[in-house]
Amino acid sequence: MSEPQDIEPAERRDPEQREQRGLSQPLEVRSPHGDAKSPAVEGVPEAERKPREAIFGLHDVMVSYNKKPAVRGVSFDIGKNEITALIGPSGCGKSTLIRCLNRMNDLIPGATVEGEVLYHGQNLYGPQIDAVEVRKRIGMVFQKPNPFPKSIYDNIAFGPRVLGMKGDMDETVESALTHAALWDEVKDRLKTNAFGMSGGQQQRLCIARALAVEPDVILMDEPCSALDPISTGKIEDLMLSLKDEYSIVIVTHNMQQAARVSDKTAFFTVELSEDEHRTGRVVEFADTEKLFTNPDDPRTEAYVTGKVG
Repeated sequence: MSEPQDIEPAERRDPEQREQRGLSQPLEVRSPHGDAKSPAVEGVPEAERKPREAIFGLHDVMVSYNKKPAVRGVSFDIGKNEITALIGPSGCGKSTLIRCLNRMNDLIPGATVEGEVLYHGQNLYGPQIDAVEVRKRIGMVFQKPNPFPKSIYDNIAFGPRVLGMKGDMDETVESALTHAALWDEVKDRLKTNAFGMSGGQQQRLCIARALAVEPDVILMDEPCSALDPISTGKIEDLMLSLKDEYSIVIVTHNMQQAARVSDKTAFFTVELSEDEHRTGRVVEFADTEKLFTNPDDPRTEAYVTGKVG
């Protein structure tokens, strides 16, 4: 059996190795709209429309299950070192879309993705792309905490061991737990079972587990929906501290949470076809403050003010 490959952080990996894995990162990041700028946002002064580096570019993305579209017509950029929130009513395709960003939909029978999902300017669904490498670089935290039935230490060490990452494992575990604001709470019980932690601690453990493999992006699908207000506050503080090093995309039903933590927000809604099939669509994508205080679309205003839910 061959030895596992040493996978280094994306920014230090040899360019030739990155090319072989189909995820080389060109110096120039191409927007799906044909230039380096995101689409201009109406009402924002020209001086504030500064080009930002797009870590993801979505262009006319449509996801279908068994040939029935779940979400379609999605086109916007996701900026580097920003928190981007996806909001909207249940069934509007938020979770479906976020799973496109690290190819989790590949694991769902009958799921198809059309359009372009660009990551550092390259199509994530290109024929040469290694889906395992994609998920290593783009980590995922789910709605409910899902620690492994192992010790706290082994939960964090699991990913680096599977990927054959070299280095001092104790340092890797401590660094991940420190980044997740959990080290001081668990440093004296690393060998105890993770199931003995509180719900909020378990969710931060899952975030630390994602950080341990040195990702570029963290996706969070309603990470606080099962948590109490105190634990939710800790997760939100953690997100704000992590965005200096990582790009974060969060799905949330909590509009106040989106307003508190995100830099950009996309509002989704549901359209009903004549046969009453539900399809998600993006209504508006803008700076979070603008979207919540001065939205362009009346449907956005109706949702964020609670007139419709």
